[in-house]
Amino acid sequence: MTATVTTESLLAEHAEGIAFVAEEPPATTLDDFVGQLRTAAHNMGHFAGITGAEDLEGAATMLTAAIDVTGRDRDVLVRRTALYLANADEMVAEYRDMV
Repeated sequence: MTATVTTESLLAEHAEGIAFVAEEPPATTLDDFVGQLRTAAHNMGHFAGITGAEDLEGAATMLTAAIDVTGRDRDVLVRRTALYLANADEMVAEYRDMV
């Protein structure tokens, strides 16, 4: 049985690492997290050349859409966000090694 993915679980799992790359304190709201995902995508992709950085932009797009809906639609968008973030920890570790 797989754990249920929620916006809260995404924040808990990824906020610290994404904040490091975005050079900001960890996000506590979804809007802040979306902004940090976009900044982190830019920093990883443009400055560090990390493969897959564009997935963070995809996560930001899915999460932005999830903020404005409820029910099943939100659940689907949150699960898609999680898929885009599947390699985020590895990318953050690679970024940490570079700086």
